[in-house]
Amino acid sequence: MKKTIYLLAAATWLTLSGCEKELDQNPLSSGSTPTFYRSQADFDQALAAAYQPLTGYPTRALNLSETRSDNIYGVDDLGVRDWAPVNNFSAALVNNPYVAEAWTTNYRGIFRVNTVLDQLAANGSVVSDASRPRLEGEAKFLRAFYYFDLVRFFGKVPIYEAALLPDAVAKIPRSPVEDVYKLIIADLQAAISVLPATYDNAVSADKPNVGRATANAAKSLLALVYLTRSGPTYGIEGPGLNTNEYNLALPLLNDVLNSGKYSFLASYPDIFSYTNENNREVIFDIQFQGGGTGLGSDFPGLLVPDAYFTFLRIPYASGGLEIRPIANDLLNSYPTGDVRKTFNFAEGYVSTTGFRETRWLMKKYLNENLRGPGRLDWPINWIVLRYTDVLMMKAECILHGVGGTQADVDAIVNQVRTRAGVTTKLTNVTLPQLMEERRRELAGEGSRWHDLVREGLVLTKMNAWIPVEDTRNRMARNIDANQIIYPVPQSELSAAPGLYDQNLGYQ
Repeated sequence: MKKTIYLLAAATWLTLSGCEKELDQNPLSSGSTPTFYRSQADFDQALAAAYQPLTGYPTRALNLSETRSDNIYGVDDLGVRDWAPVNNFSAALVNNPYVAEAWTTNYRGIFRVNTVLDQLAANGSVVSDASRPRLEGEAKFLRAFYYFDLVRFFGKVPIYEAALLPDAVAKIPRSPVEDVYKLIIADLQAAISVLPATYDNAVSADKPNVGRATANAAKSLLALVYLTRSGPTYGIEGPGLNTNEYNLALPLLNDVLNSGKYSFLASYPDIFSYTNENNREVIFDIQFQGGGTGLGSDFPGLLVPDAYFTFLRIPYASGGLEIRPIANDLLNSYPTGDVRKTFNFAEGYVSTTGFRETRWLMKKYLNENLRGPGRLDWPINWIVLRYTDVLMMKAECILHGVGGTQADVDAIVNQVRTRAGVTTKLTNVTLPQLMEERRRELAGEGSRWHDLVREGLVLTKMNAWIPVEDTRNRMARNIDANQIIYPVPQSELSAAPGLYDQNLGYQ
């Protein structure tokens, strides 16, 4: 299926790149006010370009969530790898490129969204009355998405509600987490009020609907926002505010589950099949198209080392990558017969030199038989929000005392396990057990670190896990609350000295 929302974004990129360099601006870099918006087609193209920064989200989830968590033991063997300091809880992450990418790419998306919203206010008369609410709704969904990613990784961040020039940006400090959430919640509520529950999956040149934000996507994301805000503060200015808003999350989750637009697929592998994209499990995903279009995903090609492709006789150019092994603790948690283990992971390989790698590696989203022409050019969409995730978030709310019964929680967890081929039924499921089931179900989908933080488990879990898993003695012992969030990148500190305070615990 054509991914026309991103084909439109690519066309927009070519149109704008020569005259609007500010679309690439970091928060403190140079730019100018756009003059591009003279027709509805201009607005449609600019909104499509506002989706483009989402394409970095899957790799960021691997680098900053999966690798940081107890899912991956990401030490380096053959040289210094940028993911190793993230894995090791290094205090010297201010210059780490993955940390910098999370900040700059999200703010690039925010700038593009703000530009669309500003121009709708100034030149919106060229847009039809029927289209304007959709444009505003999608833009506000995207702004909320980008800010939520920022607040979960960095805590306090600067708030920009308009496309500002650099001299104005350089005067805006980081805002309290509560204020960032106010914008996120307002944007998602606005998106819910104007966006359709779903789009049909018909794609044409004038209606590139697949991949667009919907009201159900906004409801799912807002529910996750409420769950995240409800988490503990740990005594830091991080994503948790101890707000106890499970009563606000549950109705949103029920709306999505009861909408009739989505369903629980019978087969776990079918959810991620290259030939079954945009299936009924998917609530919101990031669209990719391989084949040398410039719209392919790099994520599958970064999961495995060079030697794995050589082992498969795939002649990709070397990426200089080595294995990022799956944690033994995660592997051993899968019950006998659980199809998720063998679908999500591969048990090593044999290199061309005869070296046998016995450690397991991630292969979810990697189908070498349907690969693109290059290592960083894969055609598979990446799922951000799906039905089973929402179902388990409902169980989380119930375990926090809002609606439902213990029997409802047990039924949800056992439904997930049964699909995976697990015959043992659980009773009286606890929150830690639910989080472990989420871990097995959502491995590789970027949720694990955030789940641990949200449920107050991260310090206890990681400090017990590190001494057992860290056989090479690379990781910091006894991590503290300061390492729950990442540092403000040095590039941002240097751009406006004294404007931002650094998060505690970083050099």
